[in-house]
Amino acid sequence: MKLAMIGLGRMGGNMVKRLAQGEHDVVAYDVDAAPGKALADEFSSVTAASDLADVIAKLETPRVIWVMVPHQYVDATITSLLQAGVDAGDLIIDGGNSNYKDGQRRGIELDDKGVLFADCGTSGGVWGLANGYSLMIGGEQAAIDLIAPALTTLASNDGKGWGRMGPVGSGHFVKMVHNGIEYGMMQAFAEGYEMMQAKEEFNLDLHQISRVWQHGSVVSSWLLDLTGDALEQNADLSTLSDWMDDSGEGRWTVKESIDLGVPTPVLTLALQMRFRSRQKDAFAGKIVNAQRAGFGGHAIKPAESDSDKNKEDV
Repeated sequence: MKLAMIGLGRMGGNMVKRLAQGEHDVVAYDVDAAPGKALADEFSSVTAASDLADVIAKLETPRVIWVMVPHQYVDATITSLLQAGVDAGDLIIDGGNSNYKDGQRRGIELDDKGVLFADCGTSGGVWGLANGYSLMIGGEQAAIDLIAPALTTLASNDGKGWGRMGPVGSGHFVKMVHNGIEYGMMQAFAEGYEMMQAKEEFNLDLHQISRVWQHGSVVSSWLLDLTGDALEQNADLSTLSDWMDDSGEGRWTVKESIDLGVPTPVLTLALQMRFRSRQKDAFAGKIVNAQRAGFGGHAIKPAESDSDKNKEDV
């Protein structure tokens, strides 16, 4: 099939590559022209667009346009696409980490114009290019049918890693809960490793423990693999800061649990520990940062020198 990808960052760019490898025709656009040109040079099935009007001109109707930009820029991008010529029957997919309530609003606004909309939670990080993504999409069946061939190519496990969650908003709702669970899993590993590090009388080899747990253990997982890789490279994670960022989904999950009256103590405390990490140095935060750097290519704040810490204490 033919579709457009708007936003060619570390996720969008890799998704274009996977689509091209799956023999889809992709019109690629980013505010920075360089990644689109590079993708077009690498794949004959990728065409770089100069602007959003050029994106529209290069697509046949019904147009399928995947938006992969930070959530704060989605509304502006949709407005620009409408101004550029998106018309009734066309489909816009928001594949970033938007709040599901924003997705519901966008679906209503676009439905008034006859434009289809779908919200797709996307998981897989920088490994998605090689291994495929987990895709949680919400929208009317007519919208899903238009994008289904691309979803099958993008998804992990020979196309089995995607599914329609329900109406518009459900895709990002499920991804929000997914990320809340992710917070809890990462924090559990972090606390366990910090506890083992503190047991000085045993002089435990945390990298060795990671590798043993990877084989036959009930806690074996991708997060454990990433932890083992990080500890192999740097046993005490001294090059990492313990300052843990959060990108919003954890907060949204906790707020939703309050609105629903559903207890989520593990997910809530995992979020609180991210706030805690910004106040004092902790090995647990370095464990989480090692995982985040491994699976998502996230920028990690470097460890501070003793002199920098002393300045802050003054």
